[in-house]
Amino acid sequence: MVVWERVTELTKRAQEKKTDAVVWSIQLTSLLNTAAVSLPSAELANHLVSHICWDNHIPITWKYLEKAMEVRMVPPLLVVVLLSTKVVPNRHPLLHPAAYSLYLHLLNKHAFSLSSLVNSPNYPSLMNYIHHALRLSQLYECYDVTHPQPHPGVVLVQFLFTLVWQLLQASLQDEGLLQHKSLFFVDPDLDPNRDLAMELDTHVNNKHTLLAKNTSTAIQFIASFLHNKLTSRILSLVQRNMSAHWGAFVDDLEQLATNSLILRTLKNLSPESFFPLNLKLSWPLSCELKKKMKVSSVLAASASASAALSHNDSSLWIPIDLILEDAMDGHHVMAASAVELFTGLVKALQAVNGTAWHNAFLGLWIAALRLVQRERDPCEGPVPRLDTCLCMLLCITTLVVANLIEEEEGELIEEAERSPTNQRKNKPTIGKRRGELVTSLQLLGDYEDLLNPPQTVTWVANQAAAKATMFVSGHSGYLEYTNVNDLPTNCSGNLWHLIIEACIARHLIDTSAYFWPGYVSAPYNQLPHSIPNHLPSWSSLMKGSLLTPPLVNVLSATPASSLAEIEKIFEFAINGSDEEKISAASILCGASLVRGWNVQEHVVFFIIKLLSPLVSPKYSGTENHLISYAPFLNVLMVGISPVDSVQIFSLHGAVPLLAAALMPICEAFGSRVPSESWTAATGEKLCCHAVFSNAFVLLLRLWQFNHPSVEHVMGGAATPALGSKLGPEYLLLVRNSMFACFGKSPKDRIRSRRFSKMISFSSGPVFMDSFPKLSTWYQQHQECLASTRCALVPGGPILQIVDALLSMMCRKINKSPQSLTSTASGSSNSSGSSLDDALMKLKVPAWDILEAAPFVLDAALTACAHGRLSPRELATGLKDIADFLPATLATIVSYLSAEVTRGVWKPAFMNGTDWPSPAANLSIVEQQIKKILAATGVDVPSLSIDGNAPATLPLPLAAFLSLTITYKLDKSFERFLVLIGPSLINLSAGCPWPCMPIVGSLWAQKVKRWSDFFAFSASGTVFHHSRDAVVQLLKSCFTSTLGLGSACIYNNGGVGALLGHGFGSHFLGGISPVAPGILYLRVYRSIRDAMFLTDEIVSLLMLSVRDIACGGLPNRDAHKLKKTKYGMRYGQVSLAASMARVKHAALLGASFLWISGGSNLIQSLITETLPSWFLSAQGLELEVGESGAVVAILRGYALACFAVFSGTFSWGIDSSSVASKRRPKVIGIHLEFLANALDGKISLRCDCATWRAYVSGFMSLMVNCTPLWIEELDVGLLKRVSKGLRHLNEDDLALHLLELRGTSLMGEVAEMICQNGL
Repeated sequence: MVVWERVTELTKRAQEKKTDAVVWSIQLTSLLNTAAVSLPSAELANHLVSHICWDNHIPITWKYLEKAMEVRMVPPLLVVVLLSTKVVPNRHPLLHPAAYSLYLHLLNKHAFSLSSLVNSPNYPSLMNYIHHALRLSQLYECYDVTHPQPHPGVVLVQFLFTLVWQLLQASLQDEGLLQHKSLFFVDPDLDPNRDLAMELDTHVNNKHTLLAKNTSTAIQFIASFLHNKLTSRILSLVQRNMSAHWGAFVDDLEQLATNSLILRTLKNLSPESFFPLNLKLSWPLSCELKKKMKVSSVLAASASASAALSHNDSSLWIPIDLILEDAMDGHHVMAASAVELFTGLVKALQAVNGTAWHNAFLGLWIAALRLVQRERDPCEGPVPRLDTCLCMLLCITTLVVANLIEEEEGELIEEAERSPTNQRKNKPTIGKRRGELVTSLQLLGDYEDLLNPPQTVTWVANQAAAKATMFVSGHSGYLEYTNVNDLPTNCSGNLWHLIIEACIARHLIDTSAYFWPGYVSAPYNQLPHSIPNHLPSWSSLMKGSLLTPPLVNVLSATPASSLAEIEKIFEFAINGSDEEKISAASILCGASLVRGWNVQEHVVFFIIKLLSPLVSPKYSGTENHLISYAPFLNVLMVGISPVDSVQIFSLHGAVPLLAAALMPICEAFGSRVPSESWTAATGEKLCCHAVFSNAFVLLLRLWQFNHPSVEHVMGGAATPALGSKLGPEYLLLVRNSMFACFGKSPKDRIRSRRFSKMISFSSGPVFMDSFPKLSTWYQQHQECLASTRCALVPGGPILQIVDALLSMMCRKINKSPQSLTSTASGSSNSSGSSLDDALMKLKVPAWDILEAAPFVLDAALTACAHGRLSPRELATGLKDIADFLPATLATIVSYLSAEVTRGVWKPAFMNGTDWPSPAANLSIVEQQIKKILAATGVDVPSLSIDGNAPATLPLPLAAFLSLTITYKLDKSFERFLVLIGPSLINLSAGCPWPCMPIVGSLWAQKVKRWSDFFAFSASGTVFHHSRDAVVQLLKSCFTSTLGLGSACIYNNGGVGALLGHGFGSHFLGGISPVAPGILYLRVYRSIRDAMFLTDEIVSLLMLSVRDIACGGLPNRDAHKLKKTKYGMRYGQVSLAASMARVKHAALLGASFLWISGGSNLIQSLITETLPSWFLSAQGLELEVGESGAVVAILRGYALACFAVFSGTFSWGIDSSSVASKRRPKVIGIHLEFLANALDGKISLRCDCATWRAYVSGFMSLMVNCTPLWIEELDVGLLKRVSKGLRHLNEDDLALHLLELRGTSLMGEVAEMICQNGL
C-alpha cells in the first residue's frame, strides 16, 4: 500500500513541475523496481486510471498514461478496458468529451495488437483482470465458463466484442437512435439535480462539435474492427457461438447503418459498406459466403465449375426425383411422413449443393412436376398413381416448403426469446425463405412444358386461373361469397395456377401472386359481371343449406377448397343426425380426400379423429361404445380403402395414427358375436363380421404383414416401409413418439397454427397390451409365417369352428368334411353336420374364426395334394371362406406364403387341365420383358415351354393364384384385392424363375388391359435371383445418368435418362424399354441381402470416375469443354468440369445407397467399407502420367462426396430426425480412423493423392455443409484431425474445423487466429 502512495506522490509532483513523460516513466520504473513490483503491472494500470478519472483529468496525466502504455509499464489493453468503464459513460458534452477523444485514440492504437497480447508471458493473468473489470460473467452468463478461471481465449473474444458493441451503443445513444436499455457502461453519469438546459445555454458549441467528432470517429473505428482481417475473424466466433448476442448486435448495427446522419456524412464510409455481408448474417452462413471460404485445396479446383454450372441443373436434385418416384410405389406404405422425409432431404441438398433457397425450392417443384408428367399417360394396372402424384406435387411438396419456412421462423423466435435486448422480441418473425419461395414460384412459371396439366385436372386448373382473373378484374367482393367451384372455366390454367393456390391456402404467399407477369392471361372483358348460382355446391353448404342427397352427391364429387368448409362437414359428422353423420363421412372420404390438395392434410386428420369417437356422456350400455357407431365407421373405412387413399394417408405420415384408430375397432367388433345387423349406406345388411373385416383388412395393409422374417434385412431405408420395422408394435411406437415430441419447439408452435382447432388427439401412449385379441392373433400370425404352428387340440372349441368351415367348403362339391381331414394333422371327428348347422357354429367372434383358419387351410391343401380335392374345388372353397369372413384373407395369405417358403409341397402342373395354363401368352410376356430390359443389357432367361415340360408352380402358390383369379374386378372387392394382389406378386417374385412370368401371364389372360403391368412386374424378378443382374442394372443407372459410354441409349444423361418418361405401351411401336432407374426402384426391396450393394456402388463410382477423367463426356457438353475456360485442363477435359460430374456421380451413388438400405448401409460404408478400401485399394487399375494423377485426385474427391452425401441423406444436417442420434458415434469412428492414418499409426495402400484428396475433401464438406456434425464430436479427436490437416498444409481448414466445435474450443481458436495472424 505504501508503494502506491509513493507512486501517487511521484505523479503529482511531476504534474506540478510539468515533468516530461519520459523522465516520469524512468523515475516511476526505478521506484517500482525498488519495491519489487514486476512490470507490466495491472495494479499500476488500475492506479493510474483511477488517478486520472476525474480529479486529475489534465493533458499531462494522459501523456503519462500513454507513455506507461508505450514502455509496457502497464498492459495497454487492460488500460483500454479500465478506461472504457470510466470514460464512455462520461463522454457527454457536459462531462468529459475530451477524455472520450483520448480514449478513442488509445483504443485505435492498441486494440489491433492482439497477436503480441496472446504471446505475452502474463497473458492468462491479464485476461483474468479483464474478465473481472468488464464483468463478463454477468454480460455473457450463458456462454461463460462455470469455473472461476475462464479460458483466456474466451475472455479475449468477449472482451473485443464488448468494446466494439460498447462503441456501437454509445454512437447510437449520441444520435438518439438507441431503442433499448444499454447493456454496457454507456449511459451518461449525470447528476439528476443539475439544470442541463441552463448549462447547455452557457457552454459554447465546441463541446457539441467535439461530441459529433467523437461519434464520427467511433463509427469509423467500429467499421475498422468489422473489416480488419484479424478482429473480424475473432468477431466471427461470436457470430458462430453466441448467436443471441450476435443477433442483438447486428440489430444495433443495422439501426446505425440505416438511420445515422453522421455515417452518411463520412467520405470514406457508406451505410452500404459499413459492415461486411458475412457478419450481417446469423450462423449458418449463406451459400454465397460458403463459396468464398477457401477451406481446401481440393475444393478450390472445383469452385470455378460450380460457378459455371446452373443451380437448376437437374443432376443436383436427382435424389428428390428418385425418392419421389420410390414413394409412389403403391404396394408399400410408409410409417414416416413424406413431408418430414423431403424436408430433411431438401435441407441436405441445399447444403451440399451450396445453392440459394429459391434454387432448392425450384428444384423440388420441378422434380414433383416431372413426377406428374411421367404419369400423364400411365400404363393401366391395379395401382392407380396419378392422384397420388398430384397429391405429392400440390400438397406434400407445398407442406415441405411450409416446414422449411416455419423452421426458419421458429429459429428466429427462439433467437428473439434468447436476445439480451428487447427490441428483437417485438420484430415480426418473417424469414428470408418466404421471399425465396416467391422467387422460385415466379421462375417456375417459365417451365411451360412441365406445367401442362394432365387431362383429368385441366378443368380444375382452369378454375384456378379463372379465380385469379376474377380477383384481378375487381370481383374480389364476389369471391367472398362464392366458392371457386362456382366460377367460370373459360380461362386457360395449368399446374402453376394449382401450385400457387396451394401456397395461398397455406398462407405461404398472398393474393398479390395474381398480379405477377403472365399469371393472368384471359382478357377482362370475357368475364361476366354476374354469375348465377343455382346449382348445389360448397358455397351452398356455407350459406346454410342442409345435407340433401343432391348436395351430398355434389360435395362428394367436388373437393373442398378451404378448411372452413371441411370444419363445417366435421360439425355434421359430430353433431348431426345419424343420416347426416353418414353423409358427412361419405363427403370427407370423397373428392376432398383424393383431390382436395388445399385441405388434404386436414381431411386426413379429421377422418382419423372420426374413427375414434368418444364415449357419449349419456351412454349407459355394457358393450363397447364403438358398436353403436357401426354404420358410420364402416362408411369411413370403406371410403378410405382404395389404394390411392391409403397412399395419401401414408404420404402424410398418418399411418401410425390410422393404425391406432383401427385397432380398437378390430378389438371390439372382432370380439362380438354376430347377433345383430345394421343397414349400411348402400342398403345392404351389415353385421359385426363385415365391419371387423373392413377394419382388419385396412389395418393389415398398413404394414407388410405377409413378409417372412428372412426378408426383414433392409431396415432403415429412405422410405421406411421395410418388413422388420413395420408391424403393429412399431406403428404404435411411432405414434407415441409423434405425440411425445410434437409441440415442444417454436417450429411446432408455428406449425400447429395450420391445423384446425377442432381436432385434438389423446396424447397418451398406446401399447399392444391394450388389444389382447389382436396381440394373440399377431403372435399366431408370426408362428404361421415361421411354420411353428401347434397341432389342433381334439375336442376344443376351435375344433367345432374348423369342422364348420370345412363343411362350408364342401357344400358345393358334394363331399363330406371327413374326406378332407382324414390324413390332415389335427383332423376333425365331425359327423358331417349340415350347412345350416355349420353356419350356426360360425356365429362366433371373428377372432375365433381366424384362429381356426390355418387348420382349415392345412386340411384343404393336404387334401388337394393327395387328390381328394380338385384344384378348382380348392379355389372355390377358399373363396367361400373369404366371402364369409373377408378377414380370413390375411390368414390365407400368411399360411400359403409360409408353405411356399417351406418348400415341402409337390409342384402344380399348369397344364390347362388341373390348373390353368399360361401357354397362350407366355411367349408374348417373354418378348415384353426383353423389351422392358433392353436398356440395361441384362439377359432374360428363356420362358420356352414344350409339351414334355409344362409350366409348374409350387402348390400353395398355385392355390393362391387360383383364388385371386376367382375375384371379380369391381368396386366391392377392390379393398380385398389390394390386400392379396401385392402379396401374390411378392410371393411369386420370391419363387424360382419363371413363377412370376407364369402368374403374370395368367392374370394378363384374365385382364388384358393390365398385361403391360404384369409384364413389368415379371421383368423385375430377373433381378431377384441374380446379384450380377442387379449390379448390371446399377451400372446402367450410372452410365445413363452420367452420359457415359457410346452404347447407352440415353447418351445425354440426367434425370430423363435415369427415370425416362414413365412406363407403358402408349408409345409408338408398343411397349418400350424402361429407364434403368425405374426398374431399380421397383426391385431393390426384394434383394435378400443388400449389404453387398455398398461395395458394388463404391466400385461403380470408381469406374465412373475413371471414365469421366478419361473424357467420357455427354454429347451435349463435349463441344463446350473443348474450349472451356473453367479451371485446370488435361487433354480436352476440364478438371473443374470433371469434378462437377464426379460430384454428380457421388450424389447418384449416395442416393441409391440410401434408398437401398438406409442408415444401416451408410453406417457400414463409413465404418467398414471406406476404411477397408483405403487399406487395400483393391480392384483399381494404376494410371500413369498426368491423367493418372488426376484420376487419383478425383477418386479421393468422389469418395469424400459419396460419404458426406450419404450421411446427410441418412442423418440429416441437423438434429431434427431420430436417425441423427446415431450420427456422432459413426462419424467419430471414421474420424478416429482418419486421425490414426494422419498420425502415421495406420499404413495405407491407396494412392497418396487419393488419400489427401479424400481427407481434405471430406473435412471441407463437413465444415461447409454439415457444421452441426462437428459440434457433436469429441474435442480431443477434432484436435488430432486438425493437427493432421496442418501437416497436409490445410491450415485454414484445420482452424475452421476447431472453430465450428463451439464454445468449448472458442478460446483456443481465438488464440490460434492471433498467433497465426489469420
